[in-house]
Amino acid sequence: MDYKIELITIPVSDVDRAKAFYVDGCGFNADHDHVVHEGLRFVQLTPPGSACSICIGQGLTEAQPGSVKGMQMVVADARAAHDELAARGVPVSDVDSLPWGEFVHFADPDGNAWALQQLPARE
Repeated sequence: MDYKIELITIPVSDVDRAKAFYVDGCGFNADHDHVVHEGLRFVQLTPPGSACSICIGQGLTEAQPGSVKGMQMVVADARAAHDELAARGVPVSDVDSLPWGEFVHFADPDGNAWALQQLPARE
């Protein structure tokens, strides 16, 4: 039996601001933006090359905006990812070199925290 994570809800306070951040700032693909009814809006966004998407919107979760910490994406080159996000206007940390990889950290406008990890070379 395979268990595939395909969608994760990220709580945000302003859907349009968050959508602009993830699409324009982070380069995510805007897959869906649908108002189901008053009080329920579903926006699905996918990082380039990812099999897992995030959803933001209205009426999707009771979690507080900014409460998601520790979301992580793997990248081939942490320095290049850092430079790309910075060029798009996303405030990012310096590249942090650790024995288990190179990391870059950033947060969305609500404070939901993300890490990008470049895995170490296999020996």
